This record gives sequence, C-alpha cells and structure tokens, in this order.
Amino acid sequence: MHGLFEDEDDIFMGSPKSKLMDVVFNANNDVVRYELEQFIDRAAAMEIMMSQKCAEIFGNNGDEMEKNIRSFILSNREKVDAFSKNLYIEMMGAILSKSE
Repeated sequence: MHGLFEDEDDIFMGSPKSKLMDVVFNANNDVVRYELEQFIDRAAAMEIMMSQKCAEIFGNNGDEMEKNIRSFILSNREKVDAFSKNLYIEMMGAILSKSE
C-alpha cells in the first residue's frame, strides 16, 4: 500500500522512482552515466558474491538462485519496495550532488 504522497502522478511530490527519472533525464549526462556505471558495478559485484554463496549452498544451479530471488521478492515485497525507494533516493542524491 502506498503512502499519501507517493502516487507517481502526484504533481506536487511524486514517488522516489518518478523523481529519480526526472533527475536522470534532466541532469548532466556525464554525471548520470557515471552514477549508473557505479550502480551497475556494485550490482554486478553483489550478483557475483551471491552466486558464489548460492553455488556453495545449492550447487552451480543458476535456476535455483533465480527461484530463490523471485521467492524472496514475493515473500518480502514491502521490504524490497522500501529498500528500492531508498536506492532511488540515494542515486538521485548522488546525481544531484555532483551536478551542482
């Protein structure tokens, strides 16, 4: 369930996701590219670390890891959504602070 001012169509506030999209499309292109590269590098490192741990636990079955990720998301939807909002805000802050 969304909070009072988290509707993406709210003209006054908007969601963290919609605000990040505004920033991404309007900020300095070099800054946005840099932050996206940093984000992807970090995500890649976490995926590699996680796949190594999953290989220890489940064997080298990538399908099993994907099932566990999907299951985790479904079982922890509110936590995942809250953390996603934090990531949108964190990236937006990084872009804006480098764009000044």
